[in-house]
Amino acid sequence: MRLISEADVAAVLDPDSAVTALRAAFAQHGRGQAQVLARHRATATRDGASLAISAMGAILDAEGSLPAVLGTKVYSARNGKYCFLVSLFSADTGAALATLEANEFTRLRTAAATAVAADLLALPQVETLSVFGAGIQAQAHAEALVRVRSFKRLLVCARSGGQAFATALQRQLGLPVTAVDAATAAGEGDVIVTATRSPTPLFDGARVKPGAFVAAVGSSTQAARELDDTLLGRAALVAVEWLTAAEQEAGDLVQAAPGVVPPEKLAELGTLLVSPRPRGAQDIVVYKSVGIGLEDVALARLVAHRLGAC
Repeated sequence: MRLISEADVAAVLDPDSAVTALRAAFAQHGRGQAQVLARHRATATRDGASLAISAMGAILDAEGSLPAVLGTKVYSARNGKYCFLVSLFSADTGAALATLEANEFTRLRTAAATAVAADLLALPQVETLSVFGAGIQAQAHAEALVRVRSFKRLLVCARSGGQAFATALQRQLGLPVTAVDAATAAGEGDVIVTATRSPTPLFDGARVKPGAFVAAVGSSTQAARELDDTLLGRAALVAVEWLTAAEQEAGDLVQAAPGVVPPEKLAELGTLLVSPRPRGAQDIVVYKSVGIGLEDVALARLVAHRLGAC
C-alpha cells in the first residue's frame, strides 16, 4: 500500500481532469454502477474543544484505464479545522491500494462537481458570475466555473474581505471582478454560487433573474441554509448529488416549507447526465451540494492511478 502526500496530489491533479473524473463518476451513479456510503459523524467536547470524526465513501466500477475500487474518506474536525484522508481498496482483490492526504483535492472536488452541474445545467450563453463568500471554496468555484463558461465579468459579495478577494481574483483570472452587495449579486448573476457558512438565506430569491443557474455549496448540515423558499419555489429543477444525502444534510431543502420542493422537482446529477431534462431559457435551476464520498473516491482513484498505485 502506498501513502500519497499532499505534494503528490498537487503534482498530478488538475481542475480539468477533476471535472472529467467526476462527470464519469456521476454518470456511473446515474446508471446504477456506483454505490455511495452515506456520511456518518461522531462528536465530542474535550478540554473545551469541539471535536468530530466523519466518514463517507463509495464503490466505483472500472472506467477506461481506471480500475474498480472501494474507498472511504475519513476526516477530523477540531474547532472547525479539518484534516482529510482517503483510503482506496481494489475491487478485484480487496487489498489496500493507497491512503491519500486529501486536503488539496477536498478543495478541488466540491468546485469540480459544481462545474459538472453548471456545464450541464447552466445556459450556454452567460455574462455574469456572482460568488457569495471570499474563502477557499469561493475561490475554487470561481476558478472552476470560468473553465466551463465564458463569463465577461464576476461579482463578489462577502461579509468581510470582499474587496481584497475581488482584486486578487481579477489579477488571477484576467476578468473584471467587482465587490457588490447581496441584492446586486443576486439580481445580476447568470450563474450564482453561494459558498458561505451562513445559517440563514443570503438574499431575496425574488431578485434572481429568469434563466439563472444557482449553486448552493456552503453547508452540509440541516441547521444551515443559503437559499430561501422564494428561490426554491421559483426553480424549475433542483439538482442534488444524491437524494439520500440531500434529504439528511441539505438545510436548504430540509428547512423548506412543505410543497416548496415537491419530489418531481428534485433530481440527482447522475440521472440528469444520463437522461438530460429539457431546460427552458427562462427556467431557474438550482444545484444543492452537500459533498458525497463518490467525489472523493473518484479523485483519489485518478491520483493513485497517475502515481502508479492502482
